[in-house]
Amino acid sequence: MSKAAETLPGPAPVPGQAPGRGAVAGYLGGIRDVVVLELKQRLRSRGWYIMLAVWLVLIALVTAITWAGWNAAMESRAVMPVPDGMPEPQGPGSAIFEVVLAFVLLFALLVAPALSANAVNGDRAGGTLAILQVTLLTPGQILWGKFCAAWLVAIAFLAASTPFLVFAVLLGGLSAGHILVSLLMLVVEVAVICAIGVGISALAGRPLFSIVVTYLAVAALVVGSLIAFGLGVQLTRGTVLANQPVYPSMEFGPGSAPGPFNPEYTCEGPLVEQEAFHTERVAWLLAMNPYVVVADAIPYPERTAPVYYYSGGMIENISQGARSAIAGPDGTYTCANGQVQPQYLGQSTPLWPLGLTLQVALAGLLLWLGWRSLVTPARHLAVGTRIA
Repeated sequence: MSKAAETLPGPAPVPGQAPGRGAVAGYLGGIRDVVVLELKQRLRSRGWYIMLAVWLVLIALVTAITWAGWNAAMESRAVMPVPDGMPEPQGPGSAIFEVVLAFVLLFALLVAPALSANAVNGDRAGGTLAILQVTLLTPGQILWGKFCAAWLVAIAFLAASTPFLVFAVLLGGLSAGHILVSLLMLVVEVAVICAIGVGISALAGRPLFSIVVTYLAVAALVVGSLIAFGLGVQLTRGTVLANQPVYPSMEFGPGSAPGPFNPEYTCEGPLVEQEAFHTERVAWLLAMNPYVVVADAIPYPERTAPVYYYSGGMIENISQGARSAIAGPDGTYTCANGQVQPQYLGQSTPLWPLGLTLQVALAGLLLWLGWRSLVTPARHLAVGTRIA
């Protein structure tokens, strides 16, 4: 008896229950049955446990290396002269959190396609998809069930990385809001990738082809968005009105560091047109990047340290880059419009809602197309498609 035959149709409506509530309960029951079947099949495989063990080992190594690197940097700082005005560094928590979060997101983007890209056509190749289709399960229940199962498995990987993020928060320099927002955005991003993988899996006829296409789609979001933004910026060449910055003189004593370390400047002289790139016109291309979505959503505190010696973490610098792209030359060019520009850009216009909306729209379109491909009876099937 096939494993797919274990799936039962959704529960029948309870007598006396409202028809609408009974239909909803039946629909959700069908999704639950598909999820249970998928999870049982995954838990029977050793590969799932091996991947989880590798995940834990890699994150532990990244955490240990980052902590050791921070300690080594602090030891070298203790024996070297520090310029006047340079602030004391924060604890290792911020550095560990930034690196671990970036690594977890990278690994999640690599694991999620493997968990979802053959969810539908894998059953089709094994001859078990047709068994599900001849039951009372609808195409939507099959599709949503496989998506939820892949998402739950991916969430298990994220849950395994939570102790390392909590450890970073306990080391200081961060708040509980950092880890809560970070985990929430990671869960959402993994859901988007799983939805893309399941949708492509329902559309493609071969598992290998769907896996390759899903990885290409992830690469397009991560790397392709950066390339598209870089090429688009070249088309936004224009001008901005600005005058000249004037810095106070810096005095150097014999054998001493310069002070103050970062002098403030003033803007003087007439405003003249200067060449600049209007990045705000193509910032929406950058918004689709998963790293930008996660980084821009984290509630970082406002920094007041001068930009010359300010060194944020990896994720925070990505957030600053996104805010700089939105602000354009009017908010980043030195002495633009005769004003001293802020050294740290606040989140006046968040970019992550736009990026998340575009990602969800792409995932929704693929799921809808995948739903159409599961509707039976099918009028056309690819050559060599296995039915049962």
